[in-house]
Amino acid sequence: MDTNYSDNNHLILVGKVTSEKRFSHETYGEKFYIFDMEVARLSDTTDIIPITASERIINDDLITIGNKLIIKGQFRSYNSYENEKNKLILTVFAKDVLTEDKLSEEELENTKRTTNEVTLVGYICKSPIYRQTPFGREIADILLAVNRAYNKSDYIPSIAWGRNARFCQNLSTGTEVKVVGRVQSRNYEKKHEDGTIEPRVAYEVSIASLQVVNENNEDIEKKNEIEEAV
Repeated sequence: MDTNYSDNNHLILVGKVTSEKRFSHETYGEKFYIFDMEVARLSDTTDIIPITASERIINDDLITIGNKLIIKGQFRSYNSYENEKNKLILTVFAKDVLTEDKLSEEELENTKRTTNEVTLVGYICKSPIYRQTPFGREIADILLAVNRAYNKSDYIPSIAWGRNARFCQNLSTGTEVKVVGRVQSRNYEKKHEDGTIEPRVAYEVSIASLQVVNENNEDIEKKNEIEEAV
């Protein structure tokens, strides 16, 4: 049976452009660019999310600081090798970049209900790390492997809270789950061996709902493949 990979990984973001576009890479003559977008949270704070888009769906008039855009696409990862170290890079890969006048009435109404929603179906590829904050808030860190076409996978760091965190701590490597949440940015400091401190930004999915997907023979085979890879 053919897999519809857009069902495994899809999102919608609504926000404002906060940077000029900058060149990312070129594949088979098609150029891709990155720009940043500010997405509001319900708490009145914001996330700054990097967006990767093809030259074929964006232009300079569209990617103008302050423009309000609707992004439809996927949350993806890729490996970057810097200073002989492997670094996981997260970005939103845009399949459509739209303005409000291009949306139907139903789509426009949906953007009023949520400005940031991502759905992922993937496999837990490392044992979840459960912890509590000094104030007693429960958190579980999860790394999901989400299948993509051409035998590729995206590795998406995710965070569960409260009862979802307690539930996740008992899930084994290879378990297939469906999560719905939002893409968030988080500032932190990296302390180097020489004592210097470097400010960094991490991107992850904050999980709102999580469910285990029913297993079948294909799932079991996939679990074995992941366990061998890890």
